[in-house]
Amino acid sequence: SNQIKSNQIMSEDKSIDERAVISKYNELQSECNNFITKITELEQDRNEHQLVEETLKPLDPKRRAFRLVGGILVERTVEEVLPSVLENMQNMDKLIETLTQTLKKKQKETMEWKLKYNIRTAEEAEAMRKQQMVNNK
Repeated sequence: SNQIKSNQIMSEDKSIDERAVISKYNELQSECNNFITKITELEQDRNEHQLVEETLKPLDPKRRAFRLVGGILVERTVEEVLPSVLENMQNMDKLIETLTQTLKKKQKETMEWKLKYNIRTAEEAEAMRKQQMVNNK
């Protein structure tokens, strides 16, 4: 029955029209771009947290420090603020790692789809056309 299923899937794939193939490819590309954007934003946030950590670490733990919480500036001490900054950084590191792994899988899926349906971007098609012109001379 597995062989029958795989044959059915193959015949279904052939029936997918070109627009659907390209639409799916564009959707996969868009998802990859969204992951890249999110990862970049998180890396910037993480770098800001690192700057705060580097600034606070050498200070007296009892020194006043201000922290933005839900849009409200609250007064704390360095020893109260620093642990949460470090925890936020660790959480961002984990999230960046998770999103990066998901991005790699999505990029692989996109490449497989591209190869399966022999999709060429405009740049690739132009490069192939130029190469054929050189080869034909």
